[in-house]
Amino acid sequence: LPDRDRAELKRRKLLLEVTLKSYWIRKGSAFSTAVARQETELTPEMISTGSWRQLPFKPYNFSSLGLAPTCGHLHPLLKVRSQLRQIFLEMG
Repeated sequence: LPDRDRAELKRRKLLLEVTLKSYWIRKGSAFSTAVARQETELTPEMISTGSWRQLPFKPYNFSSLGLAPTCGHLHPLLKVRSQLRQIFLEMG
């Protein structure tokens, strides 16, 4: 369509322009249908037999934070102090 006609149809809301994206997906050189399980722990048996040299190990993530410990509670006096602080903040 010419630009003038396209603008007129858009103004009258009779034309809707849509952008379509498409991707081609192909099998790469490392494609495999079998899932190879990577080792996560090094055991004394692996060291003694030397089998650890042929096993794939999962890379270690040094930037992970880990889980926070779920144990521990506030001291009763600290709990009362935080409740009082909250009450005074709500009062202004």
